[in-house]
Amino acid sequence: MRHALIGLLLACLLLVPAQSRAEGEPAGDFDYWVLALSWSPTWCALEGEDRGSPQCDRALGFVLHGLWPQYERGWPLFCRTGQRDPSRAETAAMADIMGESGAAWYQWQKHGRCSGLSARDYFALARQAFGQVVPPPQLMALDEPVTIPARVIEDAFLAANPGLSRDMVTITCRDGRIQEARLCLSRDLTPRACGDDVIRDCRMTDALLDPVR
Repeated sequence: MRHALIGLLLACLLLVPAQSRAEGEPAGDFDYWVLALSWSPTWCALEGEDRGSPQCDRALGFVLHGLWPQYERGWPLFCRTGQRDPSRAETAAMADIMGESGAAWYQWQKHGRCSGLSARDYFALARQAFGQVVPPPQLMALDEPVTIPARVIEDAFLAANPGLSRDMVTITCRDGRIQEARLCLSRDLTPRACGDDVIRDCRMTDALLDPVR
């Protein structure tokens, strides 16, 4: 009996990743979008500068990390699609809001293919979603590093975007720093509540926020 119980528990554990991430799913099968906005100074401090990324030579605040198809629970990745991959010109055209063309290529491969859209239409939709969010202007005005509660960043997004509520945005941290703001949008880009697996706010009270340089 004991061995049977252990076997059942192991089988359940093996099923957990499949419930949260589904790779190779059909394109276009998802419930809503997650718009991920990355604080460029954090990304550059943690990895971008070591890569010699051109993104880190520019004075950027929040950049578009990606527009991610999401299920009510879990998310698809690297989906099967009949759409062609984007051209170099199409990925290069996204560098103004994504920091570099390589980011656009990777996001298409991992998430864009799951949208069911052509690369051109996916990037256009991502640009539209990015453009309808107002980044908190006070963050761009910082002239030195500060340590603040992550909740302050969420408050700033809510103040700058009156259509948002707390259950529609989450702030993430990485290595003691403010990393991203993630906003949940319906398939037509209307703000909506996030699923439980998305709305996991950083609870740090002393997260580092580097200024735009």
